[in-house]
Amino acid sequence: MAYNSANLQPIGGQAKAGNVPQMWSYVTPDADALADVNTAGYFNDASKLLKVGDLIYLWDSSVPTATLLVVLSNASGVVDVSDGTAIAVTDTD
Repeated sequence: MAYNSANLQPIGGQAKAGNVPQMWSYVTPDADALADVNTAGYFNDASKLLKVGDLIYLWDSSVPTATLLVVLSNASGVVDVSDGTAIAVTDTD
C-alpha cells in the first residue's frame, strides 16, 4: 500500500506550533512495513504539513510495533524520515 493521509493526525496543540517541531501519529496500512514507511518519499503527500524535526509516532497494528520517526528533510516536496527508534510493546504477564 502507500501513504494514507487519513492515517496521519496531529498530536497536541498544533495551532500554536509555530517554528517548533510538531508531533504526529500515523497508523500504517496493513501491508506497509517499517522499511516502506521510512523510505524517502513515503510521506511526500504530507510535505506541506511536515517540517524538519517533526516527530511521527508510528503504530503498525499488523505486527504490532510502535516506532518513533524524525523528519530529517523536506525539500521540493520530498520528505525523508529517520530509520526509526523502536518502542518496546512487550507484555510478559
